Amino acid sequence: MIRHVVMWQFKDEAEGKTKAENCKIVKERLEALPAVIPYIRRLEVGINEFSSAMSFDMVLITEFDSKDDLDLYAVNPNHVKVSEYVTKVRTSRAVVDYSL
Repeated sequence: MIRHVVMWQFKDEAEGKTKAENCKIVKERLEALPAVIPYIRRLEVGINEFSSAMSFDMVLITEFDSKDDLDLYAVNPNHVKVSEYVTKVRTSRAVVDYSL
């Protein structure tokens, strides 16, 4: 099993929305993915509640049966659509993938 962890820092304003609004939009779109991408075994999204100089604004934790499933997820049109929006509203991104 593979765990895929992504963290983002968001722009204060982007796409005509505030950081908080964009975090909510991204969270909702990510949480809709398991219904259309069956190889997502687990998906959790958290919005940071206690900001500091070192914190990120949001975290995504997903689990897949295999690296192949993670690779399929990466190119799935539903995921790509969410990712394209995130790219417009984020300032930075960090990723960690590891075996369970």
